Amino acid sequence: MHLDSKTPSGPLHEKWDKARFDLKLVNPANKRKFDIIVVGTGLAGASASASLAELGYNVKTFCIQDSPRRAHSIAAQGGINASKNYSNDGDSVRRLFYDTIKGGDFRAREANVFRLAQVSGSIIDQCVAQGVPFARDYGGLLANRSFGGAQVSRTFYARGQTGQQLLIGAYSALMRQVSAGKVELLPRREMLDLVMVKGRARGIVTRNLVDGKIESHSAHAVVLCTGGYGNLFFLSTNAMASNVSASYKCFKKGAFFANPCFTQIHPTCIPVHGKYQSKLTLMSESLRNDGRVWVPKNPGDSRPPSQIPESERDYYLERRYPSFGNLVPRDVASRNAKDQCGLDKGVGETGFAVYLDFANAINRDGHAAIEKKYGNLFAMYDKITGDNPYENPMMIYPAVHYTMGGLWVDYNLMSTVDGLFVLGEANFSDHGANRLGASALMQGLADGYFIIPYTMGGYLAENSFDDVSAEQAEFSDAAKQAKEKIQKLLNVNGKRTVDDFHRELGNVMWENCGMSRKNSDLEKALGQISSLREEFWQNVKTPGTGAEFNQSLERAGRVADFMELGELMVKDALSRQESCGCHFNEDFQTDDNEALRNDKDFCFVSAWEYKGKDKEPELNKEPLVFENVELTQRSYK
Repeated sequence: MHLDSKTPSGPLHEKWDKARFDLKLVNPANKRKFDIIVVGTGLAGASASASLAELGYNVKTFCIQDSPRRAHSIAAQGGINASKNYSNDGDSVRRLFYDTIKGGDFRAREANVFRLAQVSGSIIDQCVAQGVPFARDYGGLLANRSFGGAQVSRTFYARGQTGQQLLIGAYSALMRQVSAGKVELLPRREMLDLVMVKGRARGIVTRNLVDGKIESHSAHAVVLCTGGYGNLFFLSTNAMASNVSASYKCFKKGAFFANPCFTQIHPTCIPVHGKYQSKLTLMSESLRNDGRVWVPKNPGDSRPPSQIPESERDYYLERRYPSFGNLVPRDVASRNAKDQCGLDKGVGETGFAVYLDFANAINRDGHAAIEKKYGNLFAMYDKITGDNPYENPMMIYPAVHYTMGGLWVDYNLMSTVDGLFVLGEANFSDHGANRLGASALMQGLADGYFIIPYTMGGYLAENSFDDVSAEQAEFSDAAKQAKEKIQKLLNVNGKRTVDDFHRELGNVMWENCGMSRKNSDLEKALGQISSLREEFWQNVKTPGTGAEFNQSLERAGRVADFMELGELMVKDALSRQESCGCHFNEDFQTDDNEALRNDKDFCFVSAWEYKGKDKEPELNKEPLVFENVELTQRSYK
């Protein structure tokens, strides 16, 4: 299938202006005739719901939590990027664009990334107007700090609570529209299927998580903002409710899944401490501004850090990457931590940790200054580990964090299903093979506040729509199929818990398709996942019924989808015979153990098409054309 990205013609800096002018408009009085469903209430979903309702559309917004404010976006700590150049250190729209393209190892679409950089400044203005309490400098201007993958300070922040504060701003805008009657908010709903009518997305089927009722909802278009699929690995920094089910149901209805193997490992997380741990805790990347990463120079050195003199410490990031030091991009920092632990230089009880040390910064700037910058993060680390990071170095290790893969979308953020738009982490569009820190919040709010209001109007204005109701056959058929799957899960009545299966799947993925991969391990993982999936449907234990609050049932449905997605991720990784960004295949690396891209054969987006049960998915390719940047070996030295 030919994938039409709908990228506008003309110079890069004029494409978004041209697109906005060319898009047809909906008369203000006619907007109230259109119904739009938004699934998800994180930064992308809340901002999209508020913006579309403010324009006059009738919006139904669904969230899996009891409140939109519990969306996983609150977990983002460090900041949000924007090219305002307040620090007067050489930043610009073009530099933010280049850093993002380069950080993603040249595997993202130029036009989308440049648009993201263009609207970044407007995001900050919008959020300040909403009252988001960004940090300020002595003169009262908004403060900036640096983040990995950049040599300028462009990250706006609210201490270590940036995601939470930005979500409160978007949530406030959303609730204003709920109060005005333009948004109907439906919490504690899980999307079970996408409903298609005459080839278009016209609604969804949901399950009420409190009483188990299956519900159908119709609209003129559906906007999916359900986040990423990092929880496939069982242990990740994601909220426990984060899942792939909504996206995967859309994949089965014709939405192509792009670059599923591009999974980011975050370098600064609290290390695993036990077999029955349920999730991992992120420590903000902003800590790498003042914290120095090191390990003992001598393998097997188990002395406390205070007893290891400077001459016997290896500040390996500063040694290997002098230009960027501790602020190299996440994939580079993560792989280097793994390598050091592999050399028996890891620290802590398990040996799978490195130090993040603030002693120099505290001596230089004083305890009060460091507490002002990172106080809540230090307190969180102390509470979780029982160790005071003002007195001892933090111990960190990489963990699954963000997924650059997602449903394929064109320049207008529409999937290969007509009428299904995908925003934020749920799509693949802006980050390529690796995401730079502080860019997730930027993309989510760019999509919701500044892109979907234009592109949704263009779609609605250029199409005619039949009347559709949730009572017609397409909806009842989808609801029936959803009920049958629920009953199938309940009927297995096996002996292994859902979490037991999930933990085993996560371990297979982490060991074979995680921070680094190689073809032999990927081949092995395919067989292991296939066998595990077969056993799951014969031996999973899902207690309770479908007509009640049943978290075991919720998890069972999500893990069933994770099983299938795991196979797709491994197939995607095997098909990409190169290393790029977070996709580090040990069979393809430079003499310095850096990622070795193959631009001749793999400079494309992998877009996978579902072909039916028990049939192999089909790989479609969107070629990536670079007219404004030179494809070079990514270097941070």
